[in-house]
Amino acid sequence: MSTKYKATIAGKAYFITLTTVNWVDLFTRLGQRMLIVNALNYCVEKKGLEIYGYCIMPSHIHLLCRAQDDDLLSNIMRDFKSFTSKKIIETIKNEKESRRDWLLEMFHESCAHLKRNQNFKVWQTGYHAEYVESEKFTFQKLNYIHNNPVVDKIVEHPWEYVFSSARNYADKEGLVKVICLNRELKTIA
Repeated sequence: MSTKYKATIAGKAYFITLTTVNWVDLFTRLGQRMLIVNALNYCVEKKGLEIYGYCIMPSHIHLLCRAQDDDLLSNIMRDFKSFTSKKIIETIKNEKESRRDWLLEMFHESCAHLKRNQNFKVWQTGYHAEYVESEKFTFQKLNYIHNNPVVDKIVEHPWEYVFSSARNYADKEGLVKVICLNRELKTIA
């Protein structure tokens, strides 16, 4: 398996995108978005994940993050995807969901080609990770993350989108524990 777009350098920051299979608009429901929020906060509190920026879009998640110490970010991402996959399927089965049958069928068909025995596949295999090499890249990606909901016409201003760290950077209450970067004081590159 290629490591070109994987988080392979311990303790370093990455811009990461996690995408649902077939770009399914899964995170249109509050319950599913809150599941992701809670899982991210768990990773911050218990797994040593540092998040500098994030945005939960309908079919994907952007993160600007790193693992504390020398832990591998890839291990945290693996555990995050595994845990959230199970919880997402559980939520679809047990809560009101008008697309229940369609979603379950989509996630079931997405793992038909896998060699291991698996009933549902929520996330695309792997994830897209770009190593943060410079301050310019850091703030370019942070700007991209925060403007994603604006470009998609979900909100008019980045800080209006509740499921983004743009709120943290605008001194508004955010849902995920974020370390806000200051251009003059701290960079992660």
